[in-house]
Amino acid sequence: MKKNIYQAKGHLIDSGLFSKIVNTILDEGLDYSVEEMVIGKQPDEQSVVRFSITSNDEDSLDSILKKISPLGVYTLNNENAKFEKADKDKHAPQHFYSTTNHRTEVFVNNKWIEVKDQRMDAVIVKENETTLRCVKLRDIKKDDLILVEGESVRVYPPQIEANTGGFAFMSNDVSSERRGEIAVSKIATEINEIKKRNGKIVVVAGPVVIHTGGADYLASLIRNGYVDGFLGGNAIAVHDLESRFLNTSLGVDINTGKVTEHGHNHHMKAINIIYGQGSIKNAIDNDVLRDGVMYEIIKNNIPYCLAGSIRDDGPLPETVNDMIEAQTQYAQIIKGADMILMLSTMLHSIGTGNMTPSSTKTICVDINPAVVTKLSDRGTGQAIGVVSDVGLFLKTLSEKLNCE
Repeated sequence: MKKNIYQAKGHLIDSGLFSKIVNTILDEGLDYSVEEMVIGKQPDEQSVVRFSITSNDEDSLDSILKKISPLGVYTLNNENAKFEKADKDKHAPQHFYSTTNHRTEVFVNNKWIEVKDQRMDAVIVKENETTLRCVKLRDIKKDDLILVEGESVRVYPPQIEANTGGFAFMSNDVSSERRGEIAVSKIATEINEIKKRNGKIVVVAGPVVIHTGGADYLASLIRNGYVDGFLGGNAIAVHDLESRFLNTSLGVDINTGKVTEHGHNHHMKAINIIYGQGSIKNAIDNDVLRDGVMYEIIKNNIPYCLAGSIRDDGPLPETVNDMIEAQTQYAQIIKGADMILMLSTMLHSIGTGNMTPSSTKTICVDINPAVVTKLSDRGTGQAIGVVSDVGLFLKTLSEKLNCE
């Protein structure tokens, strides 16, 4: 029989994390034995559990570690991590370690070193004796030192970290029966706290923001300094411009809610106006565009990226049609964000979540609770779900923040 010793430390009991660890071990047909357990009695005290797992073969132990490591479990062997050189650009060694989006440390030169630029589905590159960094496969360079295997890795999922109480309502639960105004009040309080310490808030938004009448409220948040980065697609910009030039969104009158005659081509007319100006910025400089979401973003020098897709009409001159470049710009804009507010755009939310560390507070607002579930299923487990009409959500948030 083979036997390895493991440890987990953090808020294991109140978060239910230790139950998940144990159930994962049993589901694999393995046995465990608790060697030592210290339970934290106060909210700020962590628990420590040391346990062993036995198996008939080494492969099973290697396999189980890969499954419980994302839950905050690590070995007590404390062997220095192994790195192998990449044999060519964009190609990792066969047994490379694939990252999670959780804060990660690696045991190098007999000490734990925190990994920089944490994100899921990346490799860990050793830049020097004190610097480790997450790198996408496509960005690997020949001779880069790539971390292999995962025995010398320590992962910190959000549940294991200390609960500060400032965002205590954070939960993966999604309920349309929960009072939305209470959630918005707590989000507004957190936003104010972030801005007091000069923190960073990024908005990811889809065209539903415009369709539901939320554009003016989102514009007010930008104008009042609550947005430090903006991500979306061609569509939200197109329909924002349509609403400013023609008072419609998808051909529907903003004020009456009625479909206008020939309204189906209004978004094309909006694109054509911008083509005539050369860019959205030129339209602003020439006093053709005088308000709206894109107006506030550009006038206030907010970093933004409109990522193109195969569905786009136009697209607008500012839309980034090189997907690799769009991903790069997205990653740069969210870097260092304290909060990401995802507003009714499943695809852009999932894309952003895939490059966001789990330590970043993430709120996903959508009328469909399944969107938050899909976001969580694809790795963004820290996301809070607010089931609400996004226009109403933005109106309430704007009021709570006293935006003009």
